[in-house]
Amino acid sequence: MNNVQRKKAHLIIHSASTAAAIVGAGMAQFPVPDATVLLPIQTAMVISLGKIFHMKLEEGVAKSLATQFLAQKAGQMTTRFLVGKLPIAGSVINGSTAAAITESYGWIIAKEFAEDSSKKNKV
Repeated sequence: MNNVQRKKAHLIIHSASTAAAIVGAGMAQFPVPDATVLLPIQTAMVISLGKIFHMKLEEGVAKSLATQFLAQKAGQMTTRFLVGKLPIAGSVINGSTAAAITESYGWIIAKEFAEDSSKKNKV
């Protein structure tokens, strides 16, 4: 990953993480998991990261990647959902966890795309 790609990825990932934090904090008191709102944010992030590394992704593929990641994090999300019922503290925990999950997921995807792009350029 070159510096230009890293800076673009940084902006995309941090924007998605900020949006996820707002959603996580805002939905802490609602009786539905925030994954329903996080999925479109993470799908858009994956598609945007794909563009940086010249990966053509259809929305269905990006959604599948995001869904798979969210499924792996289901336990954390369940805990966040339950903790989210605590006034104020729940919102803070929910928001920061949503941001951390989205941030780590973004960098995992960016690294994978960079490696795939590098392999394609060598061939």
